Amino acid sequence: MELTRRSSFFRHVAQTSPAPDGFEVSRGEGIYLFDKDGNGYIDCISGIAVASMGHSHPRIITAIKKQLDLHLHTMVYGEHIQAPQVALAEKLAQLLPDQLNCCFFTSSGAEAVEGALKLAKKITLRYEIIACRNAYHGSTAGAESLRSDLSYTGSSRPLVPGVRHIHYNTFEDINQINMDTAAVIIEPIQGEAGVIVPAPGYLQAIRDRCDQTCTLLIFDEIQTGMGRTGAMWAFEQEGVVPDILLLAKAFGGGLPLGAFISSQKMMSVLSHDPILGHLTTFGGHPLCCAAGLEAINILVENNLPEKASLFEKIIRKRLGPHPALSVIRGRGLMLAFELKNPEHLFPAVKACRQEGLLVDWFLFNDRSLRLALPLIISEEEVNMVCEKLNLALDSL
Repeated sequence: MELTRRSSFFRHVAQTSPAPDGFEVSRGEGIYLFDKDGNGYIDCISGIAVASMGHSHPRIITAIKKQLDLHLHTMVYGEHIQAPQVALAEKLAQLLPDQLNCCFFTSSGAEAVEGALKLAKKITLRYEIIACRNAYHGSTAGAESLRSDLSYTGSSRPLVPGVRHIHYNTFEDINQINMDTAAVIIEPIQGEAGVIVPAPGYLQAIRDRCDQTCTLLIFDEIQTGMGRTGAMWAFEQEGVVPDILLLAKAFGGGLPLGAFISSQKMMSVLSHDPILGHLTTFGGHPLCCAAGLEAINILVENNLPEKASLFEKIIRKRLGPHPALSVIRGRGLMLAFELKNPEHLFPAVKACRQEGLLVDWFLFNDRSLRLALPLIISEEEVNMVCEKLNLALDSL
């Protein structure tokens, strides 16, 4: 049976790489994923920053079951009043600056990106979009067009026109933002480049230039949001507020949910000229919204962003001196461990697996390990992860 399931996986489930991980999950609980033999592994990447509340959190499961007994999908997004959507939208408005008070729910981060780009073009009546090199915003046609790497986009051409790229943290490139630019889309911390933190004043300089040119600023917080970097939203740590905010990944509490958020005035342009000009069928699904709201409640009630900052300090203290590492980058529990020898990357991933840790790497950085621990992790468990990481690195 197990052999049949594995062979069926490779035969009938479309693959995204020639050699998928192949870890067969039997169940998840807390910070652990268990394989088919019942062996537990610490999920050190939270399903790429999705399972911030861990796996099968009892409060989230209860919220899902409660909504499950009421109703599932009823109508395309934006027509019926559904209590989980309204409650989640209200909660977001409470936690965000006043000008970010209206959200459009989606099913994924890429869909949130697409909606934000359409919104920016409709508001500004401009078509040019500026994105950063080595950024990843999704794999749908518009989001894919934001990528700078031809090795990824070459087979998808022609791309959506009007995209220009600047270098992250390069102040001179900011002047490329001009009166033809509809929006700048940028991550407050670059994820797939290997967790690149903005230079002091960089995001403020982007904000200032956008204001000068009447360009909209889009912050992609799909990875950085929901407490991951030590604040509820990463933009709070820079004191810079975007015109449009993107959420997904951990936002759904483990279920597929995204959003693009702006002011009610800006979002109102989507409702006319033409009406129904931007739609989604499953965006804001009631199960997902119920799970997402409970995830936010858990996050806030337990001060998890503050704990993420504390645990970052522990990790840096215990692993920073390791001779195999050149630097640890990031904030909170969004970290990259850069190896001195890039040839050790995949052996390090394998060594971590042998120690019972699931780690990963990055799309645009070939020498760094990704660490994005569940935010519900305890201090004792963080120290255990550090011990196991040290042992894995010692073996290289």
